[in-house]
Amino acid sequence: MDTTINSTDQSILALLQQDDERAMERIFDTYYSYLVTTAYHVLMDEHQAKDLVQDVLFHFWTKRDTLTIESGLKSYLRRSVVNRSIDQIRRKKRFGVAEEITDYNQASNEVSTQEMMETADLQSAIMVAVDSLPERCKLIFSLSRFENMSHQQIADQLDISKKTIENQMTKALKTIRKAIQQYKDLAIFIFAYFFG
Repeated sequence: MDTTINSTDQSILALLQQDDERAMERIFDTYYSYLVTTAYHVLMDEHQAKDLVQDVLFHFWTKRDTLTIESGLKSYLRRSVVNRSIDQIRRKKRFGVAEEITDYNQASNEVSTQEMMETADLQSAIMVAVDSLPERCKLIFSLSRFENMSHQQIADQLDISKKTIENQMTKALKTIRKAIQQYKDLAIFIFAYFFG
């Protein structure tokens, strides 16, 4: 996860300041697939993930004049996608709407409404727990689980020991397990699927 403005971000932000639509083309080319994958991890629905990312990027473009981006653009967009995904799950719960969660159980095509709602609640709890982690711990966890980086790659990038990475990952996983322990068997399945 980017925490600084890199050269790619700088060129995109420069285009945004000029109201140049090529900025959005660059964002789509650079970050769209990553953002869809991020949304899918929360929503577990490919079509919803794509729609949500398109909405986030449209909102980003319309609000470009008032945006303040202090960290990397990738980090900013990811946070926007995760927050919007969690809000969407909360709205579903509030209005009693349950969408089919794809790939939840390959052995059966029929998933009960209760199971779908519990899964949505659990995914939301996981993301809230991740966001509650201390910044360094959250960064390490995100690089590992969302960027698919090895412990050694993270240690090299952050210039810290592999042992520190392992300790921070243990801390993160302990926090998340505690946050989702109420979901019992379902938590075991989703935790393994989501972060295995």
